[in-house]
Amino acid sequence: MLQNLQLRDHKKKQRNYYSGKKKRHTLKTQIIVNKLTTEIICIHTGKGKMHDFRVFKESNSHIASAACATADSGYQGLQKIHANTALPKKRTKKNPLTNEDKKKNSELASKRVLNENVIGVVKRFRIVAEKYRNRRKRFNLRFSLIAGIYNFELNL
Repeated sequence: MLQNLQLRDHKKKQRNYYSGKKKRHTLKTQIIVNKLTTEIICIHTGKGKMHDFRVFKESNSHIASAACATADSGYQGLQKIHANTALPKKRTKKNPLTNEDKKKNSELASKRVLNENVIGVVKRFRIVAEKYRNRRKRFNLRFSLIAGIYNFELNL
């Protein structure tokens, strides 16, 4: 009886980490990068089921009002919190993008390449890119250590 209750609780907890998109249990990590120095400023992890913008809201990360934030389309709604935000424009079936919108999106993408390069460097540590087979509680600590190693290598 007790084992059945423990198993049921375990399955409920595990369900929060299941990503329907990737069809597996995942953890989501958010990285905030300084554009000038390419240092990782902030890290926050969330459950795999959680939306990108919700991870940002729960991280309690505050961006200076003078700073320009560039993010991908997963952060729709960030412009309501932070006025100086650049997000790509999304197309719909009824409203395709104009050539001007496409140019703006490609300019934003060229600015965001820096963030993607930092993510690529961090993924060279295989623990981030592949299946994480250890305890979830320690993932945040290990990712923070990887970010620290990355920042240390930048300052050499």
